[in-house]
Formats: sequence, C-alpha cells, structure tokens
Amino acid sequence: MIPHQWASPCGNQCTNKYAALTKIPWRVFCKKGCDSDGETWEECLEECDQMCYKDPVLKDQQWSAYIDRSPGAAGYSEECFHACVSGCGYKFEVKAEEADKVCPNRKPKPKTRKPKPQPVYPNDPPGDMPGTSA
Repeated sequence: MIPHQWASPCGNQCTNKYAALTKIPWRVFCKKGCDSDGETWEECLEECDQMCYKDPVLKDQQWSAYIDRSPGAAGYSEECFHACVSGCGYKFEVKAEEADKVCPNRKPKPKTRKPKPQPVYPNDPPGDMPGTSA
C-alpha cells in the first residue's frame, strides 16, 4: 500500500488544502471534520461548533472556557471552525464555495476584564470588625 492511500480521500483533501507547515493545526481540525460522527451536513457543522467554541467550565467565568481545550483566542476558534467545516464539506461533497460561506453559530468570545484584587494589609481588621479598640 502506498502512503497516500493510507488516508481517506477526505483526509487527503485536508492535507492538500493545509499543506504548509504553518497550517498543520488547521489540517488536524479539517480531518476532525472528515471523521466527525455526524450523519448529515448540519450535524457535522454542529460538531465543529462544539469543538471549536467552548463554553465556560466555571459558571460566570468566561475565561474558564480556555480550560476546556478550546483553540484559545477568538481568531483561532474561527480558523478552527472554518477548517473543520472544510472537512465536513469534503465528507458530504459540499462545494467549497458553499462551505466557505458557513458562519459559526456562536458569537466570538467576549473579552473579559478581571477585577483588580483589593490589596490586603497585614494589620487590617477583618471586614466586620471595627478598626478601633474599646
């Protein structure tokens, strides 16, 4: 068996599209689209959305979405999604022009600002105790 025959035709198309060394991560996400469990184009797109855009792990802590192995920055999530959609397109024989028009179902992750911690001084009394003695 020749090495190019080891991969599926879908995987080969991902390899060709993302051949540059700088495109290796996107090649992986494209192949994940090829290998998705979705049985329809729509289900495949939904899997791409879930894989590339993560929800926060800790409630009300948007930054915690990064814990769940998301690609990270919003731009990376978008690149991930488009690469995965390419794989879905190859899998379900959707024209590249149509696959390129697909937008993620999610809005980009909002930028969150961490609240500045209040300094704690060693001689400060606890919060509910008065600062003077009787």
